[in-house]
Amino acid sequence: MTSKVIYKGDLRTECEHIQSGNKFITDAPLDNNGKGEAFSPTDTVATAMASCMLTIMGIKANEHELDIKGTYAEVTKHMAANPRRISKIDVIMFVKGELTDRDKTVLENSAKTCPVIQSIHPDIIKNITFNY
Repeated sequence: MTSKVIYKGDLRTECEHIQSGNKFITDAPLDNNGKGEAFSPTDTVATAMASCMLTIMGIKANEHELDIKGTYAEVTKHMAANPRRISKIDVIMFVKGELTDRDKTVLENSAKTCPVIQSIHPDIIKNITFNY
């Protein structure tokens, strides 16, 4: 088992990572009858995409002995209606470190092959920008 998710009431869930015991909560967003006091479930999808990209970039950076510590992503999730769903995810990546053009290409290509991106439906637009 990967995780356990408990409905706490008031459109809130508690999510526990079984291996570590770490927990986080989700709330329905304000525009969908929720409190908006935490990530919504769809926020976690968009955020997971950026987290996965950064993780895969970190693996490649380690393989190539590159230091990209401090690299971060800004994520914007866009929703559509009928049915309510994620329509677009914008990720702006701010990459730190002394990198050659080849290093940048390797990191960008690896980021775009992360398992989360590969798992998100192809109809969802993924705008990815890299800034150095």
